[in-house]
Amino acid sequence: MAQPARSEPVLVAPTAPETEHEAIIRVRGLVNRFGTQTVHDGLDLDIRRGEVIGVVGGSGTGKSVLMRTIIGLREPQAGTIEVLGADTRKLDNAAAKELRSHWGVLFQDGALFSSLTVAENIMVPLKEYTKLGPVLMDEVTKVKITMVGLPVEAGNKFPSQLSGGMRKRAGLARALALDPEIVFLDEPTAGLDPIGAANFDELIRSLQQSLGLTVVMVTHDLDSLIAICDRVAVLIDKKIVVGTIAELLELDHPWIHEYFRGPRARAAFGS
Repeated sequence: MAQPARSEPVLVAPTAPETEHEAIIRVRGLVNRFGTQTVHDGLDLDIRRGEVIGVVGGSGTGKSVLMRTIIGLREPQAGTIEVLGADTRKLDNAAAKELRSHWGVLFQDGALFSSLTVAENIMVPLKEYTKLGPVLMDEVTKVKITMVGLPVEAGNKFPSQLSGGMRKRAGLARALALDPEIVFLDEPTAGLDPIGAANFDELIRSLQQSLGLTVVMVTHDLDSLIAICDRVAVLIDKKIVVGTIAELLELDHPWIHEYFRGPRARAAFGS
């Protein structure tokens, strides 16, 4: 018997395995609006401890908005956000500040303070959240600089004296200053040449494995998704669908199909 025609795509989220890791971030019923435009409408998302998860979506789907909402830079219209078991929207100022010390953020192009040296940029969170003395703070800063593959001398340079790739590494060093459990990356490879982007991907995966980080990466870079992401979260139809690339390829949705099977995707997959 012929199957009835479907008027719209069928989108079914991949089923999570029974051995699902602990959710270190849990978002439920998230609503984000800008005036009359609704970007997220009842969005649910679990991010597992120790994974690298990529966040993708078309223009205007609110990839960076989602990240900024999770880290408290934007107040949503509705929904709950739990990070490390704490409801971020119910914390007082002291508790919110303590929770923020458990994550680091790399914004696009590093977002370094232009009037501070690299070392002084890295010291900003150390001064705000710790009581380290000058000598120990200087030592910690040098460790973070070398951890991201920069020479120690880079600490004395201003952001304007660095290449784009070096600024991103310096921004990552600042994000790691407090030994966070979670790192948020906003378009970390944007603007880098293919070799620089591949090296940065390798750095992220190496740090994630050695430090046991949970990494949330907003990106449009298919090579990064393939190289280092355990799962991919696709923002679509004002909600989100999460799975491995193999699982997402099985879904019946035109945007997902084009994104993961289009010409650029075939080049990234080497097919």
